[in-house]
Amino acid sequence: MLFDVPNRLFMHCDSKTCSTCLAEHSHASVSLVVPVKNGGERWQQVIRSIQSQNIHLKHILIIDSGSSDLSDKHAREAGFHVVTIDSRSFDHGGTRQMAVDMLADSDIIAFLTQDAILKTPDTLGSLVCYLCKHPNAGVAYGRQVPRPTARAIERHARLFNYPPGITLEKKIEHAERLGIKTAFSSDSLAVYRRDRLMAAGGFPRQCLTGEDAIVAARILIHGGSVLYVHDAEVEHSHDLTVIQEWRRYFAIGRLHTQESAILSPFKEVSKEGRKFVASEMRYLLTHAPLTIPEALFRTGVKYLAYRAGQLTTKRLAAQ
Repeated sequence: MLFDVPNRLFMHCDSKTCSTCLAEHSHASVSLVVPVKNGGERWQQVIRSIQSQNIHLKHILIIDSGSSDLSDKHAREAGFHVVTIDSRSFDHGGTRQMAVDMLADSDIIAFLTQDAILKTPDTLGSLVCYLCKHPNAGVAYGRQVPRPTARAIERHARLFNYPPGITLEKKIEHAERLGIKTAFSSDSLAVYRRDRLMAAGGFPRQCLTGEDAIVAARILIHGGSVLYVHDAEVEHSHDLTVIQEWRRYFAIGRLHTQESAILSPFKEVSKEGRKFVASEMRYLLTHAPLTIPEALFRTGVKYLAYRAGQLTTKRLAAQ
C-alpha cells in the first residue's frame, strides 16, 4: 500500500470549504494550460468541463500543435487563448515550459490533457486549495478514473496508480519506502506553484514522455513535496494496443536512463513493476480471469520495450 498520510492532516474540500479556502487565498492567480492536437469529440467535452469550473482562471492557454479537426477553432469559440506551434517542435517538457514562461504573471499553473474530463466543477479548485494549504508543496495532482467503457486491464491500471480514499504528501524522506512512486505525478491533471517549479529548474526540454515525473523528482530533491489529492478527479484512461504499449515503455526506458542521476534517489523501478503485476493478477482473478493471458503477454512486452529503451540510450551515449 502507498504511504498513507492520515486524512486528518488535510481538510476535505467540498464545495463550501473549497470556496472558503479559495477566498482565503484569492491573492493567488491561477491559470490553466492544455496542449492539444486533434482532440476530436472528447475535446469538446473537456472544454465544457473547463467552462464549468468554479475557480477563477486568469488565463486559459491552449497550445495547439497543428490540429486539422477544428480543435483550435472550438477552443477559440470557448473564449480560450490559443497559441499555435509547429507539430515538429512539440515535446512534452519543452512545450509545457514554453507555457510556463508565457504565464509569468500567474502564481499557480494548472495542466490538463486534451482527453481528461474534469469530473466536477470543484476539481481544479480542490487541487489549488490543497496546494495553497501546503506551502512546501510544489505540485498537486489528482485522481484519474477510467472511462465507463474501460476494460478490466485498463481499470486496474488507474486503480493501482490513483487509489481512492488516500491523500498523500510525499517528501524525499519517503523514497526509501515508496521508491519510484515518491516522484510519481501526472500532468493529465496537476497544479504547480510556479515559483517552486522554476526554482527546481522547470520542465525538462526535449522530453518525449515522463516530464511530470522528472519535475516531481526535481521538486523533491529541492526540498519541496508532491501532493496526491484523491477527491479531485478526471475521467482519463486509455485502451492501448500492444504496439502503443511498446512505444510507451520504450520511451520510458530511454527517459529513466537519460535522467538516471535525478531518479537515483528513488530506488529501482523494477520493484514497483513487480508490485503492479502482482496487484493486476489479483484484480483480474476476481474481475476478469479470462484476460490474464493477455495481461501477462502485455507485461512481457512492457518489460522488453523498457529494456530496449535503456539499452538504446546507453548505446547512443557510448558512441
